[in-house]
Parts: sequence; C-alpha cells; structure tokens
Amino acid sequence: MLAGDPALLPPDFPDTSWEDNWPRLDGWKRWLTVTGAGHPAFTDWPVLGDAAGYPHPETPLSGSRSQQITREYVGAFFDLHLRGTPAPRLDGPTAADPEVVFHRG
Repeated sequence: MLAGDPALLPPDFPDTSWEDNWPRLDGWKRWLTVTGAGHPAFTDWPVLGDAAGYPHPETPLSGSRSQQITREYVGAFFDLHLRGTPAPRLDGPTAADPEVVFHRG
C-alpha cells in the first residue's frame, strides 16, 4: 500500500483505508456516509458556494441541508459523549435523514 500525501496518489488509486482499519478500531464507533456527498460537504463550502452561486461538484446537497446534517449528527455525538444525553439519531437510519447511510463494520 502506498503511504504519504494522498494528493500524490493517482486519481484511480483504490483507497481502502476505512475498510482495512475499521475492524481494528475499538470502543464506540459509527460509520456514516451521506449519499452523494464528498468531503467538502462537511465544511463551509456548500453554504458559501450556494451564497456565491458556485456549488462544489462533490456536494450535490444544498448548503443548508449539508449544514443541517452536520449540525445534527455532530450535536448528537456531543450530547451522547459529553453530556451523557441519549442520542437516538446515532442508533440507526431515520426517515428524517434519508441521505445518511449507516454502515456496519
């Protein structure tokens, strides 16, 4: 496996790091993805891109929806682990968030 800066890898390089390392991680964990969303969906890009009329090609969700999903799931994580408050949103898929996919690892 190649190591180092991912920007130096060829574009078709199969990144299997999640699949390879997931079983090695212990403790509480969830593997969630958002259908059709690339990494920029979880930054300020979608919100700012919508405002500027320049959407990112890897973020098909609107800025407001990307922001809503990020806030809800990060907030639920902090509620559960910092406040000790139940966070049912992290228990599995919900009809309210059809874009969010729970992976079993």
